[in-house]
Amino acid sequence: MRRLRRLLTIITVITRYRLDLLIDRQRLPLMLKWLFTLSPLRLVPAPKMPDAERLRLALEGLGPIFIKFGQALSTRPDLLPPDYARELAKLQDQVPPFCANEFRSIVEAALGQSTDTLFKQFDEEPLASASIAQVHGATLPSGRKVVVKVVRPNIQPTIEVDTRLMAKLAQWIERYVPDGKRLRPVEVVGDYRQTILDELDLQREAGNTSQLRRNFLTSDMLYVPEVYFDYVRSNVMVMERIEGIPVGDVGAIEAQGTDMKLLAERGVEIFFTQVFRDNFFHADMHPGNIFISRREPKNPQYIGIDCAIIGSLSDFDRYYLARNLLAIFERDYRQVAVLHIECGWVPPSTRVQDFESAIRSACEPVFEKPIGEISFGLLLIYLFRTARRFDMEIQPSLVLLQKTLLNIEGLGRELYPQLDLWQTAKPYLDRWIKDRYAPAGMIEQIRNHAPQWLEQLPNVPDLVLESLNHGSRLNELVSAQQQQLEKVRSELENERKRKRLRLTGTLLLIGGLVVAQPQILDNIRQLPPISWALFAVAAALLLRP
Repeated sequence: MRRLRRLLTIITVITRYRLDLLIDRQRLPLMLKWLFTLSPLRLVPAPKMPDAERLRLALEGLGPIFIKFGQALSTRPDLLPPDYARELAKLQDQVPPFCANEFRSIVEAALGQSTDTLFKQFDEEPLASASIAQVHGATLPSGRKVVVKVVRPNIQPTIEVDTRLMAKLAQWIERYVPDGKRLRPVEVVGDYRQTILDELDLQREAGNTSQLRRNFLTSDMLYVPEVYFDYVRSNVMVMERIEGIPVGDVGAIEAQGTDMKLLAERGVEIFFTQVFRDNFFHADMHPGNIFISRREPKNPQYIGIDCAIIGSLSDFDRYYLARNLLAIFERDYRQVAVLHIECGWVPPSTRVQDFESAIRSACEPVFEKPIGEISFGLLLIYLFRTARRFDMEIQPSLVLLQKTLLNIEGLGRELYPQLDLWQTAKPYLDRWIKDRYAPAGMIEQIRNHAPQWLEQLPNVPDLVLESLNHGSRLNELVSAQQQQLEKVRSELENERKRKRLRLTGTLLLIGGLVVAQPQILDNIRQLPPISWALFAVAAALLLRP
């Protein structure tokens, strides 16, 4: 019943904003064409606004889960036209709060004590209310100021219903909307479903937050608040309350005398440090999750919160990504093509020169701009989009990295429009590759892998013997197969010999009859041309080796 009611709501919103007009009806099956033609939908006038705006308003009308989905889509300009991406970026994940008493009840049920015992002071008014969770301020008995985050009650059934319906809509879009397959809506909805379900587990977010905090504990660049694990459950999390300026409030950041150039450059360095040094990067770095510390404006520090979505890459992908980025900005397109094939991002059968030409066509227009205006994130998008034409399968981790890079770059340019991202990034990438393969780096890698190698060392003789035995069995199998093939080959050769003998016997028999009965030759001469053609084909088939 819940699903039926939700489906009716979706149909109502689609009708109000005439999203059906985005469908190419020429591609519909005949039955659906007639259904659309006779539908009362055609009597509803389309709103006088661009298609992208109608889509945004429809998502807002469908509620928090669809709003969050639209936000996720807005970070995928590799899939959406630019006007759609810009419009969906306007979606705000703000929903009415649920009452403080219900919030208290959830906390008390999860932590097993009353809020009066747990907290010295508790704020009735929420600090923030979003689609997944709500946050209130509080004070621990020790006097530490904290925030209490609680997952919205009964949100999981809503997510399950909405994501199932999204999946069905995605199938229709893929089948009937122009460029539907290129947009890969089924894959996008699947990734979104997994992401939003992960956000429901606050224990997971607490673990991510603690790890990120530890990675930057001695850094001046990024501060991550402390998590109080005694107060953490799957639906409740308590962490240190931070004081800072929202990163979107550029006027307030400038007013306190912040070194804006250094702040922007540190944002880039934080990103590359997370990706290449730690292989653990915050993948939801939108402005709502970033603040600027008030403490030392000339030595500016970021504050990061909401670590529900974290990305990581394999060592293999990190190495090839770094080399690809360096090759791109050196405009060595052949090297980019070779690297993609070497690391298996595109099939080994890909022609290097064809892929090189496609990359050059995508990237050269971008490099016509001054180096300081080149978008690193958009270059990565162009590269992935080009690679898809050569059957590149984009991994979810690379998509998260691409999205995060776009967020960081956009943030940096907003803080300091003259930011030369490449000037900041290139030395870091050069240094990372050099350190990775310097003697000290190699020794460190050996040290990290040594325990695993030592643990496997006693098994090496057995593994060698097993490998030899396996090789011996393999040789026996190959030998048996060769004998079988030789037997089949011999039988085929004998069959061909028998065919030739039968044909020779037949020809000798015909010759004998012609000699014995000369009138037969006259009858053969009178055969029509088609008969001679058939005889020729039959003879050729019989004589075929």
